[in-house]
Formats: sequence, structure tokens, C-alpha cells
Amino acid sequence: MSGVGGLRSLSWALFAGFVRDRGALFLTVLFPLLFLVVFAGVFGHQSTPRVRVVQVGAAPVLEQAVGRAGRALTDTLAVERGGDRAAALRKVAEGDADAVVEQHGNVLVAHYSVADPVKAGTVRGLLGSIVQSADVAASGREPRFSLRVQRVEDESLGAVQFFTPSLLGWALASAGVFGASQTLVTWRTRGLLRRLRLSPAPIWALFGARVVVSVAVALLQLAVFLGVASLPFFGLRLQGAWWMAVPLVVAGVLAFLAIGMVIGAWARTQESAQTVTQLVVLPMAFLGGSFFPLDGAPGWMRTLSHVFPLRYLNEGMLNVMGRGLGAGSAVPQLVTLLGIAAVGAVVAVRMFRWDAS
Repeated sequence: MSGVGGLRSLSWALFAGFVRDRGALFLTVLFPLLFLVVFAGVFGHQSTPRVRVVQVGAAPVLEQAVGRAGRALTDTLAVERGGDRAAALRKVAEGDADAVVEQHGNVLVAHYSVADPVKAGTVRGLLGSIVQSADVAASGREPRFSLRVQRVEDESLGAVQFFTPSLLGWALASAGVFGASQTLVTWRTRGLLRRLRLSPAPIWALFGARVVVSVAVALLQLAVFLGVASLPFFGLRLQGAWWMAVPLVVAGVLAFLAIGMVIGAWARTQESAQTVTQLVVLPMAFLGGSFFPLDGAPGWMRTLSHVFPLRYLNEGMLNVMGRGLGAGSAVPQLVTLLGIAAVGAVVAVRMFRWDAS
């Protein structure tokens, strides 16, 4: 019985140690569970994504297809009438619609964006099937109708224009939140904050240095990302108001640092700070649009994504670096990021503690 009792005691001690180890508990249980929740929420109930098209002028092929199929088609295709062709194309470029459809003779023309490859493929496939159905309805005659697809962006622009900003945003978010939270907790637990409090250097200089270094590193990340992506092998093209990425990156880093400071002010140990930081950064990466677009996600998930600053950084950089929009298109995101940074800084100051007690 002593062997069985020893086995029981050792097993319980190991299990208790595992439960107390927050890092191991997170990586073993919460981390996989987080992926399950996110992917099940996005893809678990997802069928063919609904396509939003703007019809410019008369398009008998599209109109007759909607009339014949009824709800079977309208469940996957939403048609909006638009009289201004330029305004309709601008909606597609800005991501407010998936395609512009017009008909010239027997040719159905679809203008789409490559910003979302999944939606672009769905647009081409769905409209292609509509054209084929129209030919079948022509009672066995030679094909009368055809589909021509055109990109609203410059044909020389590749997918690198669209995933470079999102991956850069994810890198900045991870570095900003982790760096701030871990630094603050480490300084507190090692007594460095207490010693710095007694030093002649003002406290604002301490945190100001953290901000300056973080912003400098972020701008270096931006330069490296753009430099590598601009190589001929990748083909990133910087044009228009791409320079707005610089203030967006600065504002984004300030917002991420503020979140990290809040976590660092709350956490008493490095393990708890690391766990909470991961619980913030990973959902923010997914719900911020860094890995996949959220158009097909449930409504609650799209609503929740507005809480995270990464969504606004990704949107702003995508507008000026991918969609080729003007500097004004990034102003709302820039203001939102600065607002999040200000609110986070106030909360962090109120929660700040000099020592771990």
C-alpha cells in the first residue's frame, strides 16, 4: 500500500503543481481552446459567403437569374442598384461592396477587388454560374452570353499589397503589448521601480524612454517589412499616400503600449502577466484581421473586433498601402488609435504600483 499511497501523493503533487503553473495551464488548455473558439466561430457555421454586388445600369442576365432562382440565389447574392459607376467602383475599392456588375450586349462585366481573395473567387464563380445558366435557358443554342472580370486595382498590384499591412500590424501588436507588460512586471518584481523612484530621474523620463524605444523599434520594423516586401521577388509597390503608414504605426504602438502597461500594472508576477498578455494578443491577432478577413464571421465576432486596436491599424494601413486610397481614409483609424492610447494610459496610471505588495 505504501507504493500505491506514494503514487497517489506524487500524482496529486504533480497535478497541483501543473494547476499552479499558469504558463503551462495556458499552453496546455486555454491556448488550444482559444483556437477552437475562434476557428469554430469563424468557420464552424460558414457556408458560401454572401456576395454584395452593385448593379450599374440594366443587366438582364443578372436580373433574370435573380427572378428565376428567387431566395435560393438571394441567400448568397445581395444586389444593390447604383447609378454612378465611379461611386460604385469606389465602394468596391474601399471594401464596402464585393463587385460592380454591368452588362454590355451579351457580356456581363464584373469589377472586383483582390483585397479579399476568398470573396474575389466567390464573385467570379457565382457570376460565372449565372452566365452559364443564362446560356442553358437559351434552349440549346450556341453560348450567347459571356463573363468578363476586371480588377478595380492596378493590374500590376499583387496580393503582397494586402497581406503586408496585416502581418506588420500583428508583429507590432505582439511586440508592443508583450514588451510593455513584461518590462513593467520585471522592473517591479526585481525592485528596480523602487530604486528608480529614489533616483533623481523623473518618473516621466522612465516611461518616456520605454515609449521612445518602442516607437523607434516599430519604425525599424516598418522599414524592414517595406524593404523586404518591395524586393522584385515580392513586388510590393509603394504609391499614393503610403507614407500615412508612419503616423499609423506610431499611433498603433502607443495603443499597444498602453494595453501592455495596463496588464503590467495589474499583474503581480511574470507568469500572470504573460498569460493575460497572450489572452489579449492572440484574439486581437485573429479578430483584428491579420490572418483572415472577418466578412464571413458571426456578427458578435465582428462587433467584438472593434474593441481591439489592431483592427484599426490594419484597416488604416490597408487603405493607404493596399487599396491606394488617400491620406484622409486613414484619419478615422488614426484618431481611434490615439483615443485608445489615451484611455489606456489613464487606466494604467490609476492602477500603477511601485512594488509587488
